[in-house]
Amino acid sequence: MLQVKSPYDQSLIKELPLVGEKEVEKALTIAHDLFQNQSKWISAHERIAILERTTAIMNSQIEELTLTAAQEGGKPYIDSKVEVLRAINGVKIATEHIGQLKGEQIPMGLTKASENRLGFTTREPIGVVSSISAFNHPLNLIVHQVITAVAAGCPVIVKPALTTPLSCLALVDILKEAGLPEGWCQAIICENEAAEQLVTDSRVNYFSFIGSSKVGWYLKSKLSPGTRCALEHGGSAAVIVEKDADFTKMLPSLLKGGFYHAGQVCVSVQRVFVHESICDDVADQLAAMANKLVVGNQMDEKTEVGPLILPREVDRVEQWVDEAVEGGAKLLTGGKRISDTCYQPTVLLNPPANAKVSTLEIFGPVVCIYSYSEREKAIEIANSLDVHFQAAVFTKNLDVALDCVKKLNATAVMVNDHTAFRVDWMPFGGRDTSGIGMGGIQYSMREMTREKLMVIKSKVL
Repeated sequence: MLQVKSPYDQSLIKELPLVGEKEVEKALTIAHDLFQNQSKWISAHERIAILERTTAIMNSQIEELTLTAAQEGGKPYIDSKVEVLRAINGVKIATEHIGQLKGEQIPMGLTKASENRLGFTTREPIGVVSSISAFNHPLNLIVHQVITAVAAGCPVIVKPALTTPLSCLALVDILKEAGLPEGWCQAIICENEAAEQLVTDSRVNYFSFIGSSKVGWYLKSKLSPGTRCALEHGGSAAVIVEKDADFTKMLPSLLKGGFYHAGQVCVSVQRVFVHESICDDVADQLAAMANKLVVGNQMDEKTEVGPLILPREVDRVEQWVDEAVEGGAKLLTGGKRISDTCYQPTVLLNPPANAKVSTLEIFGPVVCIYSYSEREKAIEIANSLDVHFQAAVFTKNLDVALDCVKKLNATAVMVNDHTAFRVDWMPFGGRDTSGIGMGGIQYSMREMTREKLMVIKSKVL
């Protein structure tokens, strides 16, 4: 049995049965058989109706979904409610984009050999979708990996993180209540060994993974030939702060981007490069603000920073911070565990370049600030790691902003906003070791379909 526990006090929330390879095989057979029988495909208007009902049911269960997501995931209640509202909007976006899954006319008659022909493409479902998800957004990530498949007309099998399966199960139940036919969305609660079958099986046409780069690239190497994939890994988000930056707007933004969900976000503010003329002021003010954040039980509406997902993550963050301080970093605030599950919001000034906090994704409530004199050098250091996801620059100078956008190695660069900004209709994903493929509701839907060309030859054309 799987014990789902609250990250804050490790209290038992629920026990769930774990399934094995036999059940995974059964799920794959059901999904594959559904897709192979085109008479069972769900038409576009039926998918629209199902997802509209899904939205309505989710709207009627906002409080229940919020409590579930917060309790199992550790994200503060107020932030979990925002996640639920985003998830509902994500279903709406998917519904609206079903009508945009369309092809185009391909010109004919451009050569003598192509006369008397009419060519056009259509888009059809790619096939069975297999999704393996992460813990940090237990409902919204499932929407991005499951609702998109349903909207595209694909049967989907999803394995949620074992720390946060309840939000996933709630969404699957809602889909069934909304009228999704049996077998079109199956949740599998299993260990990694059994889950690997969801990757290697030749019946899987599309694989969606959110998690660590080590696991993601390993699983990609195991894909059956022809299986398309999207991998979303972590980053070590870099921010450039120029000397003309607006402190009043920048500091709250950096605070939110660095400590939202205790830094357990793949695009959290982590490495902040600040011009030397303002570096001490930025560091001291950010530290003072971080020191005032309320840390504790995620179910308390006053809590701003909740627990880390597992006690061992507190151990890891503590070790990394201690290493940085021993190596010469100046500890401005935090730097200590509050309990077995909570860690103080921490601001470090000028950690060593080779420290773990400078070279690896922290995935904890720690922000590192580095002083620079030349922007080009700061960008060079920002780009020096092999992870590249989202980045940011704070400046009032448009030319400087555009220069940073051009030179920072990232899939997205935020100007005068934190690196963790995201809306669910924008393209979202890492590059290099941070991932492959692009997420975002409509982008995933398109990836979960494929083009088919039809050419009609007729003497009357």
